[in-house]
Amino acid sequence: MKLVDMAKDIANKNTCCGYSSFTVGAALLSKSGEVYTGFNVENHGIQSICAERTAFVKALSSGETKGNFVSITVVGKKLGQEKFIKTVPCGYCRQFMSEYAGPDFEINLIDEELGKTFSYKLKELLPESFEL
Repeated sequence: MKLVDMAKDIANKNTCCGYSSFTVGAALLSKSGEVYTGFNVENHGIQSICAERTAFVKALSSGETKGNFVSITVVGKKLGQEKFIKTVPCGYCRQFMSEYAGPDFEINLIDEELGKTFSYKLKELLPESFEL
């Protein structure tokens, strides 16, 4: 639950989702036990960055390395709404995660409206990732 709370906290602090009015928070757990959070950052163009990639970039720029990640918890909701709904990482984020985390990397989601949690392995959400 700590990762869920951290993801919800960062999503609630998001001031950079004025175009979609949909805030996403992510809490990325590394093998060292460190947690890196991120929220989605939107702009005028298509160069917006998702919460998941923000968390990964923070981790990598802090010294974490490829393969040192255990799981990510992702939450999302419309601004002004109280409850978080199931928010699955986009295809770009899935491919990005496959570069730095293994196929058994865990992706955890919550849906407070349904009262459910979801847990996926990256290989389930991206069964045929692009690799060189």
